[in-house]
Amino acid sequence: MKRSRREFLATTGMALGAIALPGCAHPRPSPVAQPIAGPWYRRTLRWGQTNITEADVVNFDISWWRNYWRLTRVQGVIVNAGGIVAYYPSRNPLQYRPDAVGTRDLFGELVRAAHDERLVALARMDSSRAHENLYDTHPDWFAVDLNGKPHKAGDLFVTCVNSRYYDEYLPDILHEIVQKYHPEGFTDNSWSGLGRDTICYCENCTKRFRERSGKPLPRQKNWDDVVYKDWITWNYERRLQLWEQNNRVSKEAGGSDCLWIGMNSGSIAAQCQSFRDYKGICNRAEIILLDHQSRGGGAFSQNAETGQLIHGLLGWSKLIPESMAMYQAGRPTYRKTSASAAEARLWMLEGVAGSLQPWWHHVGGQQEDHRQFNIVEPVYRWHESNQEFLINREPIASVGLVWSQKNTDFFGRDHPNELVEQPWRGWTQALVRARIPFVPIHADDLDIPASGPSVLILPNLGALSDTQAASVRRFVQKGGALISTGRSGLFDEWGEPRTDFVLVDLLGCRFVALGREHERPRETAGESVHTYLRIERHDRSKALLSPHPILQGFDQTDILPFGGWLGDVVASDGAQVLLTFIPAFPVYPPETSWMREVRTRIPGLVVNGNGPGRVAFLVADIDRRYALDGLPDHADLLANLVRWAAADSIPLRIDGPGLIDCRLYQQKGRYIVHLVNLTASAGSRGPIEEIVPVGPIRVSLQIPTDFENRTIRFLVKEQKKPTITFGRNQATWVIPSLFDHEVIVIG
Repeated sequence: MKRSRREFLATTGMALGAIALPGCAHPRPSPVAQPIAGPWYRRTLRWGQTNITEADVVNFDISWWRNYWRLTRVQGVIVNAGGIVAYYPSRNPLQYRPDAVGTRDLFGELVRAAHDERLVALARMDSSRAHENLYDTHPDWFAVDLNGKPHKAGDLFVTCVNSRYYDEYLPDILHEIVQKYHPEGFTDNSWSGLGRDTICYCENCTKRFRERSGKPLPRQKNWDDVVYKDWITWNYERRLQLWEQNNRVSKEAGGSDCLWIGMNSGSIAAQCQSFRDYKGICNRAEIILLDHQSRGGGAFSQNAETGQLIHGLLGWSKLIPESMAMYQAGRPTYRKTSASAAEARLWMLEGVAGSLQPWWHHVGGQQEDHRQFNIVEPVYRWHESNQEFLINREPIASVGLVWSQKNTDFFGRDHPNELVEQPWRGWTQALVRARIPFVPIHADDLDIPASGPSVLILPNLGALSDTQAASVRRFVQKGGALISTGRSGLFDEWGEPRTDFVLVDLLGCRFVALGREHERPRETAGESVHTYLRIERHDRSKALLSPHPILQGFDQTDILPFGGWLGDVVASDGAQVLLTFIPAFPVYPPETSWMREVRTRIPGLVVNGNGPGRVAFLVADIDRRYALDGLPDHADLLANLVRWAAADSIPLRIDGPGLIDCRLYQQKGRYIVHLVNLTASAGSRGPIEEIVPVGPIRVSLQIPTDFENRTIRFLVKEQKKPTITFGRNQATWVIPSLFDHEVIVIG
């Protein structure tokens, strides 16, 4: 049953009292921080979005939301304009408008209100789907299957990215909106059309693909078919063309700063599914709008990691606002129920720790669960007061975690989670647990300056080009350390198998092809078996070896749990094998649970010390198993590998209880340590209910000599006299208690 405006105001009034919302007559609060100069996409640091529904067109109360904008210190808002539904009276009769809207210009009212508040306003589009009237008028604008049947999403018809809908109809809509309302730019929620799992056989796609490749569209998914790979590449190229075309149209209509910004996912696998080339997009973008609303049962730290990964492509002087759900997002999703306050708060704080800009998101202008309105204001108020320390900063880390989108596409293929994302997550979670700062590095950017990471990790980076491998080799020749895992470099950039690892000269191992060995990792990626790894304490002559730092903490055991997969490799002369494989044996019944083969010569971990830099090859997929199983032994082994490889180059040390995500940055003349307390989430895949404080926390930071005797500031919890001790190129201080987060500035 529809609620009247009076009923809505009566119920929202309770929410207003709960959050002490100022009245409409009150002036907008003066910002604490100095305003940032530059165009809107360089200075808009806090965003808000109320995703308008068809039910809102009559009763949407703009004055209420204006007050909420003021309370939450937003500087920009995103307002639904057109696409699936037109929230303004369009001159184009094909744009669908709900009957209830009548003559109301809701989009125009909201844009005028935003501009009156001196806020940036972006017009939100959704170009991926349309109603039946548009399909009936222009069926040639829509995607079809092999039999000519249109693709649908619910009751809506899916548009084709190669049709005149994208090339003529949408540009006309963009021109109309700019001419009438003058928004600062556009964003599009679902701008990239059909995903990778579906081939469109419309006349537009058939003609354009043949013009590009000289061949017909592929009839089915086949990763070994050159035509199918051409189709993948062609689709990526078309999305980049759309990015450029839409920005050209927006700038023609509204000027050089009127940008079109398609929203992008925080997941590389999701970007692959949508043909969105992150590196190509960032090369063309002034700002990225990140649609990555919740952790979905994963680790909170992925949000900071995502921010650092995208900044690595976009640059650290540009902004990446992230849509953050104030409703229950993830698994399961409840659009109208408030998120857990602790859950949403930690997700926001982790995003800020990764140098993302917060962007609250509600679905619908009318809400019955008013708890969602209490979450944002404290975080935004703190963010406004300390914004100068949260942007234009660059990370400091001794560890670089290498990735590429082609690896997800052409090595991961139909198993990107098992082959690519799980090894990646295993490493990131182990590094967060060990409190070792790291940065994601694209595989095309491995010619690293001396001030960059001293350790590179290739987490099952199967698809590695000759050019990328040459960069890795130069890195090691200059004294850098390398940790390679799984099948890294066993395939070229298109996922075609090599006869041996492309970095065989560094790894201290060579590949032994046995039958369909190249396909086994893909076919058995999800399996877990009762296997172990044996710690080897003797060399080949059975002489006792000195304890290796990688095996620190394992002196009272000769075996480690495994359960994963490793390939057939043979260690080279001079390489040291620290772990070997123990084959599977029964778990049940207990009477049969004994090792049939106590020792093998199958390497699980090989260390090669013959080059200028330290190199370790983790043949066993311990990284992937840690993401799946969370076994402490696996995390300790991964952390030991990094500490050994990094030697004394890890710049930050954190001592104390709890699970703490540590990010280290520098600005001109100062260091910034950003800590987030994730202790409450350590064993929780569901929404957390409270934040558990930990402490005391002792922090030690490597600094140059000229930083001695600098001042220290705590930006979250003030201390009367925060003390810092300097000595031996190191600064040390103590945080008595860490609640949700802390930011420490030295300089």
